[in-house]
Amino acid sequence: MAYIPRLKEKYNSDIVSKLKGNYKSVMQVPKLVKISLNQGVGKNSTDKKFIETAQKEMTDIVGQKAIITNSKKDISNFKIRKGMPVGVMVTLRGDRMYEFLDRVISATLPRVRDFKGVSRTGFDGRGNYTLGIKEHIVFQEIDLDKINKITGMDITFVTNTNSDEDAYSLLKEFGMPFSEDGAAEKEAEEAKRKQQEELKREAEEAARVEAVEEEEKKEADRRATLSQEERDKEDAEAKANEDTDSEKNKDNNEESVEADDSKNK
Repeated sequence: MAYIPRLKEKYNSDIVSKLKGNYKSVMQVPKLVKISLNQGVGKNSTDKKFIETAQKEMTDIVGQKAIITNSKKDISNFKIRKGMPVGVMVTLRGDRMYEFLDRVISATLPRVRDFKGVSRTGFDGRGNYTLGIKEHIVFQEIDLDKINKITGMDITFVTNTNSDEDAYSLLKEFGMPFSEDGAAEKEAEEAKRKQQEELKREAEEAARVEAVEEEEKKEADRRATLSQEERDKEDAEAKANEDTDSEKNKDNNEESVEADDSKNK
């Protein structure tokens, strides 16, 4: 008996039956066409070893040889020349596509740190869904002992429908763990907001401390230019001002107490 991937068999036997009631013909039921994986190399475009490692790792993940993508034009702002390597990609179809989807849903996503479901915002308006993976080490095929750098990648699920809702229904039936109530997105946004506020507070505190230290340094430098007699005179004046302020505060407090007593009487 010929081997049939689990999700392919599920689609033919269960998913089509569940979704066909929403369409005039069973031929209109959406289906998965291909899955594309893309990983940019960023500033490592001149590092041949890094690119070869990225290609090998993606090949190990999907079980199909990944290809190196090159720039089609010069982009001066990013210091990219035409023909320079800019990423690694692979496209899966048929049985390998279903096998990879099964591994992503059942093994890869549950290994994501603090995983609470995938966002529904990844649809592009044409029935395709892109999922971002921040750390490629969540794939079981990656040997952690041989990792030099943790990288991310985008996984795009391409369907034959132009409707995001139809594509969502299809992927959900496959078992894609969508975050229904948006809790994952809200929590991520809240965590990001708190992190930004904390960074802002730290920056403001560092600026304040730096300003105080700068003022103290200026004052120390200024006093260093004075004679001992001038410094003693400044210290005496400062002490006299402190005594005067202290006496004023004491008088004000006594007047306040007397006024309160008068009101109470």
